[in-house]
Amino acid sequence: MSRYFNNKEIELLAPAGNFEIFKGIINLGCDAVYFGGKNLNMRLHRKNYNFSDEELFEAVKMAHEHGKKAYITVNNMYNNEELDQLKEFLLLLGKINPDALIVQDLSVIPLLKDFNVNIPVHSSVMMNTHNLNSIYALKELGVTRVVLSREASLNYSKYLSAKTDMELEYFIHGDMCVAHGSQCIYSGMLFGQSSNRGRCLKPCRWGYQVKQEDKESEPHFPLAVKDMFMYEYIPELIDGGITSFKIEGRMRDLDYLTMIINAYSDAIDRYIDDPLSYDRTKDSSLLYENRKRDVSTAYAFGKPGLSNINSRYEGTGTLYSSGKVFSTATEEREITNEKLQKINSQLKEHRINQTEPPRLSVKVNTIKQAKICLDLKVDDIYLSGDVFLNDKPFTKEEINELMKIKGDTNIYLSMPHMTFDSQFDEYAHILEKGLQVDGLLATNIGGVWAFKDYNLIGDYPLNILNKKAASLYGELGLKRYTISPEANLSETISLLNTTGAGAELIVHGSPTVMYMEHDLYDNVDQKKDSILYLKDEAGFDHPIFKDCHGRNHMLLYKNICCLPILKGLHEAGLSHFRLEIAHLKEEEFTKIVTVYKKALKDFNACEALYEELKQEGIGFTLAALGL
Repeated sequence: MSRYFNNKEIELLAPAGNFEIFKGIINLGCDAVYFGGKNLNMRLHRKNYNFSDEELFEAVKMAHEHGKKAYITVNNMYNNEELDQLKEFLLLLGKINPDALIVQDLSVIPLLKDFNVNIPVHSSVMMNTHNLNSIYALKELGVTRVVLSREASLNYSKYLSAKTDMELEYFIHGDMCVAHGSQCIYSGMLFGQSSNRGRCLKPCRWGYQVKQEDKESEPHFPLAVKDMFMYEYIPELIDGGITSFKIEGRMRDLDYLTMIINAYSDAIDRYIDDPLSYDRTKDSSLLYENRKRDVSTAYAFGKPGLSNINSRYEGTGTLYSSGKVFSTATEEREITNEKLQKINSQLKEHRINQTEPPRLSVKVNTIKQAKICLDLKVDDIYLSGDVFLNDKPFTKEEINELMKIKGDTNIYLSMPHMTFDSQFDEYAHILEKGLQVDGLLATNIGGVWAFKDYNLIGDYPLNILNKKAASLYGELGLKRYTISPEANLSETISLLNTTGAGAELIVHGSPTVMYMEHDLYDNVDQKKDSILYLKDEAGFDHPIFKDCHGRNHMLLYKNICCLPILKGLHEAGLSHFRLEIAHLKEEEFTKIVTVYKKALKDFNACEALYEELKQEGIGFTLAALGL
């Protein structure tokens, strides 16, 4: 089944949560169906969902008999222990022969080559493809289609379509997330249930009060976005260069999906048949009356602001397809002596012959913080590419000044979490004009590809969780990488034992646990200089920092502190210790850097240093390492 408008192919891509639903929708007006196996995919909450191996075989066969395409989701993140299972599954898929695999973790690509499994690869929305250089990099790796970032507008998709011959897929209907794809790690760090691994417990759907200074809003749902609804914009999707119109909903039931597929299929056919008299709204009322949440066009036509925030049914806290509660507000786990004993015991069991001395790296928000680090002789400084307001981005003069006085310290210029095409041009321009830095901190595959001739370190937004992905990034140009903050202790130890010399770990502070295009400061008086907090239903205040690009960063409200386990981490293979403390005020920032310099010089001092910090009343967590 194929559809064309003005010689452009159009595909309506439908989800199927299990084989019974697949059999119910394969005769409908979709051109392709996507679905997943029982493991290794991004929809794992419901036991009676997903496909057995036998059902995968049968579903692909049925799709082809109906003249339709079948895409299988292999779109999870994988740890080292799961690589063997992944290998076996890819070999099975080579026999099943679907039309494509939808992939998040880059480890899948070399594994397919290793076993000579020739199935086209589509990059998942969880690869967060949002710039030309990422598309160039993925194309070089053999990817044939990208699912665009949910924050991409149709104007931008049109630009990408004109600049590349890559197929573009775009979500047109269904559940959306407030955070950029793969850039919400809070569920994984809080519960051990990762949004990047199909088990998100949706802290974004909690109720919060918005706080700034002495003002608090009434409790509502400021992170709960509306569902996507592009039914009335079929012409704009086609004009935007979109090949595949993707319906979200692998956890939805058959009746609901039947309604959605029929409405969109009919709309596409009517537009193709007679665009001049096309009725955009024929089934709008039907879809609206049967919506799960309220609806919007999200970022298709630009930033939606507060109009994208939902209130319909959010107070129930339920998963609409099953009635189960996602999660309730939960305290970030404190560090206990019992937990520390278990962790240190486990680390001792995995000692290696460590020959690398410990090195300390620190991300900084200001030149003042950078100079503190130079005074304390930190090994590596990362100049933030997402400088938090009200500080300003680093100037050329400031960077040149730091390079003149840096001594033995290496200074790296960080890229923003989201690095758009204009920013690539800016970085390339200033580097070509002679800006001297020791290297770059890359946050996305586009940055790795574009600046492969520079000394590159991979930042945590790359979400590297296994040795195969780390190796591939090494081949692309990374000198070392930052272990995903969602990695638990066993996963971290495994990575240290296999890639330790090339690995870095955040041992203090807070990474960004939700990275958002959505601006929560729209809820308050933007003229104020104070930080905004979200107070959850359990009374905990989550800090929200706005960066120099206007994007929002939620941080942990308890800083990570690995002081009590530093020695064990080093003995297990960690040589690059990182402080993610750019958000701290000067006095506390200086204190933390000083403490870790002392700790890495003498691991036997860690216990006393930790007790000293605790006495100052600072609450700490081990986040994913403590789960």
